[in-house]
Amino acid sequence: MPHFPWYNSIRFRVSLALFALFVLQAGTAGFTLYEVDLRKHDYEILNLAGQTRVISHTMAHESRNYLKESAILTLTSQRDSAFYARNLQQSMALYDKIISSFRNRRLDPEITGLAEPLTCSWDHNSRNQLDVSATAWENFRRGMQRAKDAAPSSPDIAAARYAAQHGEELARSSDKLSRAFQRMMEDKLATIRLFNQFALIASALLTALIAILVYRKMLRPLSLTVEGFTRVANGDLGYQVPLVVDNEIGRMTQTFNRLSDRMRALFRLTDRINRGTNLHDALKFVCEEFRTFLPVEWVGVLLITPDRSRVALERLYSESPSGLRENDLFEFALGAPEAALAKGNALAIDDLDAFSSDKSSAFLSARLAQDGKHSALFVPLKHGDASEAVLVFASSLKGAYTPEHVEFLTNLAAQIAHILEKTIVMEGLIVAAVEGLAKLAESRDPETGDHLVRMSLYSAILADELGKDDAHRECITPAYVRDVFRFAPMHDIGKVGIRDDILLKPGRLDPAERTEMERHPVIGGLVLRRSEEQMNALGHSIFQVGIEIAEGHHEKFDGSGYPAGLAGEAIPLSARIIAVADVLDALTSKRPYKEAWPMEKALETIHNDAGKHFDPAVVAALQRALPRVLEIYERLKHV
Repeated sequence: MPHFPWYNSIRFRVSLALFALFVLQAGTAGFTLYEVDLRKHDYEILNLAGQTRVISHTMAHESRNYLKESAILTLTSQRDSAFYARNLQQSMALYDKIISSFRNRRLDPEITGLAEPLTCSWDHNSRNQLDVSATAWENFRRGMQRAKDAAPSSPDIAAARYAAQHGEELARSSDKLSRAFQRMMEDKLATIRLFNQFALIASALLTALIAILVYRKMLRPLSLTVEGFTRVANGDLGYQVPLVVDNEIGRMTQTFNRLSDRMRALFRLTDRINRGTNLHDALKFVCEEFRTFLPVEWVGVLLITPDRSRVALERLYSESPSGLRENDLFEFALGAPEAALAKGNALAIDDLDAFSSDKSSAFLSARLAQDGKHSALFVPLKHGDASEAVLVFASSLKGAYTPEHVEFLTNLAAQIAHILEKTIVMEGLIVAAVEGLAKLAESRDPETGDHLVRMSLYSAILADELGKDDAHRECITPAYVRDVFRFAPMHDIGKVGIRDDILLKPGRLDPAERTEMERHPVIGGLVLRRSEEQMNALGHSIFQVGIEIAEGHHEKFDGSGYPAGLAGEAIPLSARIIAVADVLDALTSKRPYKEAWPMEKALETIHNDAGKHFDPAVVAALQRALPRVLEIYERLKHV
């Protein structure tokens, strides 16, 4: 499964949102506490600025009083003059210290009374007014000093006169400085209030964003997933939950959707196999249904031989032409993929070419590589109580099978084994029915004997060879070849309905008897059709190829045959194949009324009848497959 980016994870996004909310709230609290702490500075600054106002007003007021007293009294007492001079000096010293501290932006403990000095900061207006007030103070102080220097005999009177005349101007400057500081403090309070309002709005927006994030990335996807679980629990297998997020819940949704898909595929596979009748169909269904979950172009079943020395390719299904054939045998040895049977573990091979480079074609892995497959997956299956099997998937892609595929198929191995076992049992019942019906016909016709064996083998060889032609490659599958082989013995099943005096007559039949004998394809077709109807009622189709063979094996390619007078491709292909195989064996076998023909003569007769009695394509396939046919003939011939 593809991993989502780390920044899309719920943990990261929620953590980031909560961290941002924490930072915002902590920053707001920290800023507010800092500004509140600075308010202590502000009170000290306003207090000192207020002192400059008081000092400047006091100096002007005391100077005026001192001058009044000096005018009333003829002689100012030395004590009063000294008291005024001392107060004036102290006031000016304090004013100078305050203004200097303001300009240095540092308030020492000796003027604040605090344990530590305070560092100040001013806004633009406060700095401008401080410069103006500091200049006014410098002018006031220098002006007073000049006045005192100009009247050395009465410096206190000169100082008082200067202070009385210019003190109000200094007081106004001090008033402006105090108001400037006060406005600065009010602006700071407004800034704190605005910042807190902004932080409150930002917190509300961030909280809303977190709520939206939780809803869109968690609550809504979870709700959709719960709905999906409910629908699947109610039987809606295969339901897909919409994938609306790319995070942990999205990964859970993807996993759920894959599970739902697999459950639907498995149930659909079971249903299709229950309606199927053979292992080939089962493998086809497995290939088609599992294609959603893993790459597969070839699937086969291996059965281990009783001596555990080899494995047989029991069945296969391939989407493209394959050089492998059913019943092919392969070595079973340690180091080969087939050894998965011994361990009971699934085995994935990423590169069949590299894996099989030192293996002979006696191993299935090497044969798959020669067949154009580059990766394979071997899944051991338990079949019945004693025998064992391996289900093999193959793909033309390298590294097609991941550990997830191995785990998926390993978990399903028991179910697949049960399904395949069911189809094998069904095929066994079919084989038993076919053999029973064939033996019934054989028991009434002493001429059959090994004829059924030989002509069945001939038919299978012809069908297999014909399947190599482009015109027949699509319709002639391994399953079709197997059906032809199995149902070929039933071609004369209709003879069970022919009277013994006709069926067992040693000589040639007269026209009436011939007409009666020619009814056996119709009788055979009726018997098998009734059997097929019974199977159809159970949801299966078994005897269709057998019906075609029974009804059509005496039809001729030019339309002169019986019972329906079909011609050309209107005659079922299976019947056209059986016609050649049946006549070939009849001509080369001894009968009470004739000797066995030499194979050369029989082949010449069949060749001459191509296009008349026989399908030319089947005759051509016979010519190509002649070495295989002769091997059967020599081993089982009846002369």
